[in-house]
Amino acid sequence: MARPRSDGTASREPNRRNLTELLVRKVTADTTPINVWDEKERGLVLRVHPTGRRAFKVVYSRRGRPRWYHLGDVGLAEARLRTREIKAEVARGKDPAAERRAERGAGTFADLAERYVEEYAKKNNKSWEHTRDKLVRPHLLARWGKLDAKSISRADVRALMSRIAAPVLANQVRAAASAIFTWAVRQEIVTVNPCIGVDGNETRSRERVLSDSELPRFWSAFDDAGLIRSSALKVILLTGQRPGEVSHMRREHIKDGRWEMPGAPDKKLGWPGTKNDESHRVWLPVAARAIITEADDGRGFVFGGSRPVGGLDAAMRAICAELRVNEKATPHDLRRTHGTMIARLGFGRAAMNRIQNHREGGIGSVYDRHEYAEENKKVMEAVAEHIVQLVGSPL
Repeated sequence: MARPRSDGTASREPNRRNLTELLVRKVTADTTPINVWDEKERGLVLRVHPTGRRAFKVVYSRRGRPRWYHLGDVGLAEARLRTREIKAEVARGKDPAAERRAERGAGTFADLAERYVEEYAKKNNKSWEHTRDKLVRPHLLARWGKLDAKSISRADVRALMSRIAAPVLANQVRAAASAIFTWAVRQEIVTVNPCIGVDGNETRSRERVLSDSELPRFWSAFDDAGLIRSSALKVILLTGQRPGEVSHMRREHIKDGRWEMPGAPDKKLGWPGTKNDESHRVWLPVAARAIITEADDGRGFVFGGSRPVGGLDAAMRAICAELRVNEKATPHDLRRTHGTMIARLGFGRAAMNRIQNHREGGIGSVYDRHEYAEENKKVMEAVAEHIVQLVGSPL
């Protein structure tokens, strides 16, 4: 008797027949494909399509889940023989369907990386373009692109990491490779993730903030990066918002002096969503609005027009080299500087968390952002005014 469906209704009895060569040739399907199960050889099924196409498959169970092994349009005797062979392999602990997919589906690492992007990353990873352009293409594809994906070993992973001078970047590249292989293992395209067991480089949590004496020098040097990049870097410093969100700032999201960031991505506008997927509303101080007005040409993104501004990390590296600072600074360090200044001016960590859209300590779920709108506005204007005074410039 067929097992009942989850809703309690009876399932249709399987179509079981004592298959013969004549029946295999004559059985037809009307509007949808049908399965005809062989009574003589358990697990063997004939799949017949309305077009007349037919193929044998072997169905077996692996870890409580059904596996379908495609035999194709072969003779009945051969299909029964292959079914017995496959069931013998399963009895020995093998998974023939998974092994076949692993053999046929991997290809080169470039093929695997492309499949990962198209089938998974674009649907589930908001930062997939950044990962592809900054980590996968220049490091992974450059070294492994033409290699058989299944042949890549832990030694290859270690060798790749050793060639990357920056420890943090090497860790990020390893993480990107591991994400691709983890997905491929789940999809049974490969059998192992070579990144597992490879230790990452030891790194220190960054605590870099610009000192009061550094701020005027950096502010002036920002202009060497050009109007758009300079404006974006200044707005990061004046608002404390994430560099990726500032670079994707849209005029449509600025309303009555406040920047309203949707938590969810908007593909039509090219908005990536916030990092923590929570909508965020922040006041834009007078100094930031003046910079935005000068940079925005009304074509889409405030910084960049038809495309969001890029190259902010490279701009900061060039600025640090120009200023010959001992400790390098990044765009994110500008955000950290703003957050530190909120605390320095006496507004406290709670205000910093609200303004910078942190979830730390449950702050995001405790505070009503609109209730604190006026208080946040005062904080933002005070911090921006203090920065402007330190840099000695009205903008």
